[in-house]
Amino acid sequence: MSATRPCILIFAGVDPSGGAGVSADIEAVGAVGGHPLPVVTVLTVQDNDRVHAIHPVLAPVVTHQAQALIEKIRIDAVKIGIVGSRANAEAIAAIIGMLQDSRPDIPVVLDPVLASGRGDALSPDDAADAVAPLLPLASLVTPNLMEASRLCGGETDLEQQAARLLGLGSRNVLIKGGHGPAGEDIVNTWFSAAGSCSWRWPCLTGEFHGSGCTLASAIATRLALGEMLEDALFEGQVYTHRALRAAYPIAPGQKIPQRRIVFAS
Repeated sequence: MSATRPCILIFAGVDPSGGAGVSADIEAVGAVGGHPLPVVTVLTVQDNDRVHAIHPVLAPVVTHQAQALIEKIRIDAVKIGIVGSRANAEAIAAIIGMLQDSRPDIPVVLDPVLASGRGDALSPDDAADAVAPLLPLASLVTPNLMEASRLCGGETDLEQQAARLLGLGSRNVLIKGGHGPAGEDIVNTWFSAAGSCSWRWPCLTGEFHGSGCTLASAIATRLALGEMLEDALFEGQVYTHRALRAAYPIAPGQKIPQRRIVFAS
């Protein structure tokens, strides 16, 4: 029996506001053409602006969720968001290792979410240290400017950041410019051993909740559909820009990307 849609194994947190985490992943994966398989890593207390508390799921429960899926369902790509703890990251790394034993080329997209857009903590451990076991397993890492600096010990030069992340084992790095100076175009830069490539996008008015989740999930789905990485990166950005452009408010503060009715070109 063949599936009509590729299945994306997602590791992420629950956001009660419906803007980020598994809510964003489920909507983005479905809109782009895949089927989401969400494994919950963290329960959060948050609204569309702030994270008030986090409650990591126990690592054995994360493993149990994932095992039930991979024992029956073919996994075509993996997308990782908030891990919640070092123990969870190690559990996820073990699951990915099992998948890579039979499929070394399975796409693994790591969105290293270290804090909320307002700087709220998303792990009781050091967040950068928590994701460390996953960096060597990722075919693509998608940090924003602040995350890239934090993962690289405060380094602010993009090329140095990319070199360090590639040196840790990540095969490709997409550094997102969405947290740069206000009013400037957004520049997202892809680095690999072969060189670099940048895309420039008009800056949109307002702030958005779950934009990084949206982009990483869209890219993972395009890869699961069989696209080459450069095409998946571009199409994922097109989809995300459209979703942000159509974003809507649910309360004062960050808007929610309109993911459900916006399709990649």
